[in-house]
Amino acid sequence: MKLLVVGASYRTAPVATLEQLAVPPADLTRTLDRLVAQPYVAEAVLVSTCNRVEVYAAVSGFHGGLGDICAVLAEQAGCAPAALANHLYVHYDAAAVDHVFRVGAGLDSMVVGEAQILGQLRDAYHSASGADSAGRLLHELMQQALRVGKRAHAETNIDRAGQSVVTAALDLAAGLLDGDLAGRPAMVVGAGAMGSLGVATLSRLGAGPLTVTNRGADRAVRLAESYGATAVPMTELVDALATVDVVVAATAATEPVLTLDVVTRASARRGADRGPLVLLDLAVPRDVEAGVAALPGVEVIDIDRMAAILADGPAAADAAEVGRIVAAEVEAFLSWLRGADVAPTVAALRGRADDVVTAELGRLAQRRPDFSDDQRAEVARTVHRVVQRLLHQPTVRVRQLAAEPGGDQYAALLRELFDLEVPQTSPVDTVPDVVASDSDGRPSFDAADVPPTGGVR
Repeated sequence: MKLLVVGASYRTAPVATLEQLAVPPADLTRTLDRLVAQPYVAEAVLVSTCNRVEVYAAVSGFHGGLGDICAVLAEQAGCAPAALANHLYVHYDAAAVDHVFRVGAGLDSMVVGEAQILGQLRDAYHSASGADSAGRLLHELMQQALRVGKRAHAETNIDRAGQSVVTAALDLAAGLLDGDLAGRPAMVVGAGAMGSLGVATLSRLGAGPLTVTNRGADRAVRLAESYGATAVPMTELVDALATVDVVVAATAATEPVLTLDVVTRASARRGADRGPLVLLDLAVPRDVEAGVAALPGVEVIDIDRMAAILADGPAAADAAEVGRIVAAEVEAFLSWLRGADVAPTVAALRGRADDVVTAELGRLAQRRPDFSDDQRAEVARTVHRVVQRLLHQPTVRVRQLAAEPGGDQYAALLRELFDLEVPQTSPVDTVPDVVASDSDGRPSFDAADVPPTGGVR
């Protein structure tokens, strides 16, 4: 099995495409089941956030796996696979490991170094585990990605620039409101992880009074109570909007919540003398209807706008330091993976030796029926010791060589020399199960596009 990453993010796709690809929580298990039901996909983890939709998969072949994954993504998006091809990136083998580790470390985030992606990766991993779509290869990959992310934040100062997307968006909002949100009435629409972060950040910045609304009233009440905010029902959305200057919209709704009609009516009630109404749309699919941005007195900051503004962010030195950590961790993981790949071959070689010894001892028993039980046992021990000593150094050395770049050739050579039949299973099938410790016809890609351990953008 080989690792394959297929995805789209704010770097390669507009919000409209990310909206098509986004997988709501209620559809996650069904989509994972659809992925692993494909002929070339053995394992799958699906990451769907406000600025990326990615599939991490263990596949039995590059082209087959790529076609399978693109077909599922296209089905999810409700379009032809060819419509997605220009927005997808593909990483294979070593490049796949590098990409996943960079995502975990926050290097591929819109805001470099943001730590929220770690929680999103963890949630995606747990969902895949619950759906039984993550096998041992992806278990190992995801746990290592989470560990790399934690290491990056613990050993570098990437956190200095690693503000959350919410914090970055509110910084942009402050720039539209005389540079300060303190004392500005604000509202958060949505009470999930992003909504909670929005309330917490607004509270820290001194914004207020704060209002929270959510389709599930109980969650809105609990969140509001935690920060001294006021919870209002969705039916009072227009009235609430008319009283605030800043709105963080981050729901999991499949249709816009802040519609043109809602915002138009609220704006009319606010009055023009209060300055702009700033709407931060951090949801995918979008919470703010497209036409809202054209309303007078309304400013909309969405993922597309944030990506353009934050493209040249700070912390180049910190990002370079994290990059070195990621590079070392990628090589360590690949070294382990190459070493694990040879284990079934070594086991098959030792099994072949045991079969030969057993057969020869059987022939000896027929030729020398006069041997006593003790004599036969001594001969068996001697022959086994001889075989073990002959195999010990070669098998130790082949494990060492297999851990080096290009080491997979040694396992292949052993199989050729000794005509060994090795089951085609994931190399990490020899590793014990471990538990996480953290508190979309198919598009055409030419084979030349992907080197044996490379990536395609």
